[in-house]
Amino acid sequence: MIPALVQASGPWLDMAQPALLFVVSFVAALVLRHSTLRMFSRWAADHQSPANLLLESLRWPSLFWCLAIALVITLEYADLPSRAVKWVRGGTVVVLVFSICIVTSTLAVRLLVFAGQKRGFAKPLSGVSRALVHVFVMLLGVAVLLRYFQIAVTPFLTALGVGGLAVALALRDTLANFFAGIHILVEAPISVGDFVRLASGEEGTVIDIGWRTTRVQTTDNNTVVIPNERLTSSILVNFALPDPRMVTNVVVFTGFNVDVDQIQAMLAEEAAQVEGIIPEFTPLILFDPGPTPTHLGFKVVVQVPNRLAVGITQSRLRQRIYRRFQKEGVPMPELVRRGIE
Repeated sequence: MIPALVQASGPWLDMAQPALLFVVSFVAALVLRHSTLRMFSRWAADHQSPANLLLESLRWPSLFWCLAIALVITLEYADLPSRAVKWVRGGTVVVLVFSICIVTSTLAVRLLVFAGQKRGFAKPLSGVSRALVHVFVMLLGVAVLLRYFQIAVTPFLTALGVGGLAVALALRDTLANFFAGIHILVEAPISVGDFVRLASGEEGTVIDIGWRTTRVQTTDNNTVVIPNERLTSSILVNFALPDPRMVTNVVVFTGFNVDVDQIQAMLAEEAAQVEGIIPEFTPLILFDPGPTPTHLGFKVVVQVPNRLAVGITQSRLRQRIYRRFQKEGVPMPELVRRGIE
């Protein structure tokens, strides 16, 4: 069909030939794209998520590939001036390179998110991580285009050096926070999903590590925004390292007229039945602080899955111990009577 169009005569067709070829080729490429994506979507439905991630990454850039196909066909069969051929060929290369970069960077980000979710992270990839992946892939694309068009890189590097110095001075604080964010990602003192305590006393879950700031969602459902530079220069506690599991304890007081061994056995029985503790860790019952002027002190040590489980587990344990003491008639601590004989 295309050769027949080319061989047709007539001045109006000579003028409209490139546009007609481009439109027909572009529509045909769109139809082929639609059919291919439809077949691929049916295949991906029977496979695991990575196939679906590839499908979603191809939908938008594949439109640029249709455009590139139409441009190539137009160059092949249309009689274009040499200058137009040069521009169209260069535009085709630019479209192909950047569309491939878009597919690569988008697919890489989605695969990293998928891998993080498989490991149990609620928000596995921070904003600065996504941006770095996209920027790195796009810089590779720019390098390929510079080499293809045989453009000298040295003048650009010189201009970038002078301009970069001025920008660095103007955006000193922003750049400091940006590189601090990269430092956080590389050294990984905290990660998205970790439960931390800041130097200012707030506790919460890290929900994002961005270009300039890190966001921590507190247990009150508020968000604390910390500049990355301040975060790297302050002391914080990461309850997720090296393991999110942590040990907690509950102090129990009784009167003097009790059997210490019997109390310890009761505490061990109740601790073993509390919901939320890790069963692999045997509850530890300590006679601590032991005898005091007003009571006997015991300490029940258990292990919980994470920092967020500490409060509710301690509450459940205290309830069970109190009910057991009431049932068994365990005497409570006596008050110190001052000035009374």
